[in-house]
Amino acid sequence: MESEMKEVNSKSEKSTSTDDAPAKDDRPLLKSDPAENLQELEKKFAPYVRNDVYGIMGRGELPLAEKVLIGFAMVTLVPIRVVLAMSILIVYYLICRICTLFSVPNRDEEQEDYAHMGGWRRAVIVATGRFLSRLMLFVFGFCWISETYRIPDAQEKSSSTEAKEQSEEPERPGAIISNHVSYLDILYHMSSSFPSFVAKRSVAKLPLVGLISKCLGCVYVQRESRASDFKGVSGVVTERVREAHQDKSAPMMMLFPEGTTTNGDFLLPFKTGAFLARAPVLPVILRYPYQRFSPAWDSISGVRHVLFLLCQFTNHIEVTRLPVYYPSQQEKDDPKLYAENVRRLMAREGNLILSDIGLAEKRIYHAALNGNNSLPSVLHQKDD
Repeated sequence: MESEMKEVNSKSEKSTSTDDAPAKDDRPLLKSDPAENLQELEKKFAPYVRNDVYGIMGRGELPLAEKVLIGFAMVTLVPIRVVLAMSILIVYYLICRICTLFSVPNRDEEQEDYAHMGGWRRAVIVATGRFLSRLMLFVFGFCWISETYRIPDAQEKSSSTEAKEQSEEPERPGAIISNHVSYLDILYHMSSSFPSFVAKRSVAKLPLVGLISKCLGCVYVQRESRASDFKGVSGVVTERVREAHQDKSAPMMMLFPEGTTTNGDFLLPFKTGAFLARAPVLPVILRYPYQRFSPAWDSISGVRHVLFLLCQFTNHIEVTRLPVYYPSQQEKDDPKLYAENVRRLMAREGNLILSDIGLAEKRIYHAALNGNNSLPSVLHQKDD
């Protein structure tokens, strides 16, 4: 999230220093009245507004009792959790390092992963990965995770059966589709099904996390690049989804079709990448109930978010797993229709509000919160 904010500032500076750059849009984002402007921003960019006691950007004025709790947690709970979390990360890295010794990673179109490695090595990586991910959530205060498996009604059963009869492909879903609220979503899905994700290419080069991401089978994409390699990444994702659908031993793909995080109460428009393979998908809805600090990662820096999260003694996740969604022939022929129907189903079952804004509007909101008083060029930038 911080990188998105920095990208806004850096790109606006470049646009003013380039001779052939388009004319700068000076329409004001902020009005003279701060209170009126804040209400207008929160109404316009509601999916990205933090509503917990810590306020916008996590910098709101806190009551004395809350300050005392944070101070006490900083010197007691936070150090313990940091040490435990780092220990878990290092242990899993060592397990992945041992299991990948003398093994050649799978390479395809600038992608590199160990997810297709079989035998005892893969079994150990998956089993320990799921256990340690759940242990990491426990360290972060998620002692209990409420999971609900919704059973389809008679009408849905009949339509699902009809769709399966029309399809000659196996019934295994090719991808898990989830709303995106926080980086904690990844830990939950790792503990639940250990799927592959889409990640920035820079993640593969990070210490410890880089090797783990390769063992997960992450598909790497250079989000800042406008080159044609994005089509290549989209093709890799489609192939992975199709492969997971047809081969039970292949790793499942985990995709967040919104493309960015929200505050957990809204559902943004879905991108079609997850639906191009025309394979069934498994919709999963995540909610993070809270009283003080919201685990949603929006309009707050990463460091501040992690600190406040670790200061909170208990956190909660509510998971709703919907039945596998089998697309009709019409949906297979129209990925946009397929994506929209799954989105509306998830919004209805998860009591989420549908919103038409996306990542570009999120960048505008973050720019406004950071004091940028003119409409940034990201308004016209292509969504990642």
